[in-house]
Amino acid sequence: MAPSSRHNLGQVVEYIPDRLYLASYIQPPTPDTLFPYPETSTRSSPSKRSSRAIEGPSAVSSKSSREPPCYFTVEDQLFYNAFHHDFGPFHVGHLYRFALLFHDVLGAKENQHRPIVFWSRADPRSRANAACLLACYMVLIQSWPPHLALAPIAQVDPPLMPFRDAGYSQADYGITVQDVVYGVWKAKEEGCCALDNFDLDEYERYERVEHGDFNWVTPDFLAFASPQHSPVAPLAPGSDAYAMLPKTLDAVEAHPTLPQPFKNVLSHFSERNIGLVVRLNSPLYSPSHFEALGIQHLDMIFEDGTCPPLTTVRKFIRLAHETITIKKKGIAVHCKAGLGRTGCLIGAYLIYRHGFTANEVIAFMRFMRPGMVVGPQQHWLHLNQGIFREWWIEERIERKLRKEMVANAAAPSTPIRAMQKASLTRTNSTPPPKAASSRTPLSEVEQERNNIGVQDEYLPAPTPGQPRKASRMDRHHPYQRNTINQTVEEEQGPEQETEVISVRRQSNGAESEEEIHLRMRSHRKPSQSPGRSEKSRSISHTTTTTTVYEVINNDASNDAENIGSRRPKNIMDHLSSSPVRSASASGVLTKVRGSKRSPDSSRSSGSNPPAGVRKTSGRVGSVTATPSATSSTARKVSAI
Repeated sequence: MAPSSRHNLGQVVEYIPDRLYLASYIQPPTPDTLFPYPETSTRSSPSKRSSRAIEGPSAVSSKSSREPPCYFTVEDQLFYNAFHHDFGPFHVGHLYRFALLFHDVLGAKENQHRPIVFWSRADPRSRANAACLLACYMVLIQSWPPHLALAPIAQVDPPLMPFRDAGYSQADYGITVQDVVYGVWKAKEEGCCALDNFDLDEYERYERVEHGDFNWVTPDFLAFASPQHSPVAPLAPGSDAYAMLPKTLDAVEAHPTLPQPFKNVLSHFSERNIGLVVRLNSPLYSPSHFEALGIQHLDMIFEDGTCPPLTTVRKFIRLAHETITIKKKGIAVHCKAGLGRTGCLIGAYLIYRHGFTANEVIAFMRFMRPGMVVGPQQHWLHLNQGIFREWWIEERIERKLRKEMVANAAAPSTPIRAMQKASLTRTNSTPPPKAASSRTPLSEVEQERNNIGVQDEYLPAPTPGQPRKASRMDRHHPYQRNTINQTVEEEQGPEQETEVISVRRQSNGAESEEEIHLRMRSHRKPSQSPGRSEKSRSISHTTTTTTVYEVINNDASNDAENIGSRRPKNIMDHLSSSPVRSASASGVLTKVRGSKRSPDSSRSSGSNPPAGVRKTSGRVGSVTATPSATSSTARKVSAI
């Protein structure tokens, strides 16, 4: 981590002064291991008030710094079940177990005045997993902003190792700890990840191959591996085989030939209101099993290890958005392993709907289901992420315009409206055929973009093999939007003309104004032949217009569905239920965030942060970094 205590064969980073530290050691630490206690002579008066700071600086030094620290690790309890050479990040089940163990340590009576040292081994993979786990804990459990959770580890030496994909080819795309932390934070802000309703037992059971191999990525999307059962063709209604299909949950459990993983999938999907199953691989089962239970089944098959065409992505996004917002049902997506192709389509929708970056969405999906998005599919998401976000913005604009057109058509006729209507319908050119565009919303995608996207020729070659999760018998360890102001500039060529009516907004409670009118009709004249004279060209109209659109994100119908079927005990309730846990995680880790600054600091220069801002220390040992330094370097996590 940071270059400190080299003689001690260990590295220590301070997360919360005198309370929480992140460390790595070559050998397991003991009570005799040297620890960089803060010096009494170099300490200033505490800038944050706490239960221990009431007695003064000397009391803090005499009590906290003299007691041996409590060393805490999960090296022997939490393990990442690698597919190939991947080693992390830990998934949401790991984080939940870590939080329970960590709160037990923080709440123990004997640890109330002792520094807590969360340590790992000194190899690069262990250090990256430990730092990522603690930072995600701060974001999800303690509600820290991501830059403060990353500030203590922003400039560790050596830098933290980036995470790689689960493929068998050489890794050429890295996901950093910063990507994971920001991805988890973005998912929390968008309502895609919450631990309040998380069912740990359900997660650990169904992520195994022998129990179904599926995970909820968001409250609306479930990713799973393809079930296998013969026959694979759809069954004709009226046939004997169709009559034998199970149509109730009891019939599913009593079916004599269905394998148990397939039964778990069918039962869980019926109980959790799955409305659409999308298959991306060659058939390995009959879709009639889902349709008999009232679940729509759709094939969008493309080759293993490749990226989907944009037409397939557009169709998937349209169906998924309709299923989530209108039908209020969930969507289950699978390929053969439920990792690569599945991650492409789910990730594209999350970028489209919630504004993730490619790195954030890849990191978050791996946090929920390890191994998602493999090989060139990572580059594909990165290259096309702007297109997916543009689809969302352009769709909002189209819906707003259609709504206004309907409202204006039903409005009573007035002289002013008649003049405006006449100006809107007046044109001096014949409407031309539809012009080609490099950006399209969810309407039409040109034929030349039907392969996999505009960056087809720049993508790496598909990898020959894709990762598969093995059964437990072979190898398995339990752990082995607000209003958006969008400015759109349209540069019209020398042979275009545009008519624009300016936009006015009517504020709430203000005097009634003219209703908002936004109409733009752009017609491209037929291209002139080279033989046309310069005189005929000089009389053509040339107009360059910049129009400001105000897009209102009024899609607030995002249905939140619980991840687990039963609600486990809340982590904070877990702390408060024990009488000896007076120093709970919420009390210990959050009490330093809203405290006041000392009087001297309020009169400091302008480079210091304002009063009320939590001062995050990035010091190693007794060296403390300023908040401005930590905030400026919070997002500069280096990768090797």
